[in-house]
Amino acid sequence: MKSDSLVIIPTYNERENIRNIITAVLNVAEHQFDVLVVDDNSPDGTGAIVDEMIAAEPDRIHILKRAGKQGLGTAYIAGFKWALEQGYGYMIEMDADFSHPVDKLPELQAACATGGADVSVGSRYLTGVNVVNWPMGRMLMSYFASAYVRLITGMKVRDATAGYVCYRREVLQSINLDAIEFKGYAFQIEMKFTAHRMGFKIKEVPIVFVNRVLGQSKMNSSIFFEALWGVIKLRLESIFNKRRFVRQRLPELLTR
Repeated sequence: MKSDSLVIIPTYNERENIRNIITAVLNVAEHQFDVLVVDDNSPDGTGAIVDEMIAAEPDRIHILKRAGKQGLGTAYIAGFKWALEQGYGYMIEMDADFSHPVDKLPELQAACATGGADVSVGSRYLTGVNVVNWPMGRMLMSYFASAYVRLITGMKVRDATAGYVCYRREVLQSINLDAIEFKGYAFQIEMKFTAHRMGFKIKEVPIVFVNRVLGQSKMNSSIFFEALWGVIKLRLESIFNKRRFVRQRLPELLTR
C-alpha cells in the first residue's frame, strides 16, 4: 500500500550503502515510508542495485535515473517534482550514507503532520554540537556557516545547512522549484530561506549526525564558497525581488 510519506535519496557511487539504507527506511516500524532514489548514472552500479530491490518491492521503492552528475540541488528538485506528481503529502530529504539517523524519520514526519510545522529540520546544532567523527575543521566550518546564515538572513534556524529535512506538500507546491538556483551546499539554505520568507513554519528536531563509514564524501571547497556568497545573494533578492517569496496560489494547492 502506498504511503503518504516519501524519502528522497540522491545517489552518486553509493553501492556500499544503498541496499542497507533502503532496507532500513522500509523497516521503520512507527510509520510507513516509501523511497525514491535519484541516481546520477553512478558508474559503480548503484542504480542496478536499486533496480534489483524494486523487483521485490515495486510499490514502495522507486528510482529516477539521470544522465550524469548534475548536483545535489537538481537531484532533489527532480525528486520533489516526481513526488508531487505521485500525490505524496510529505517529502523527506535524506543522505544515503547513514549520517542521518533513520530512527528519526517518524519524528520528522510527525513534526509536519501533527506538530504544526510546515518544514521540519533534523538539526545537529539545536542542543549543542551533535556530530560524530567529523574532522574538527569541517565541524567548525559547518557550525559557523549556520551562524553566518542566521546573521545575514535573520532566519532563526540553528542548522540552516542541514540536509535531513521534511516538507509538507503545500510548501513544495507553493515554491517555484524552477527558480531555485543553487546546486550544492547552498541549496539547503536557499530552500529553507525561501520557505521562511513565504511564511511557512520551520521546526527543528534534534539529531546526532554520524560521519559516513563507507563511500566517499561529496563535500568540497567550491560547494562551501557557493554557500558563502549565495547567502548574501539570497538576502539581497529578498529585499529587491519580493515577488519570488510570495506563495503560489495554485488550484490544486492543499490547505489545512
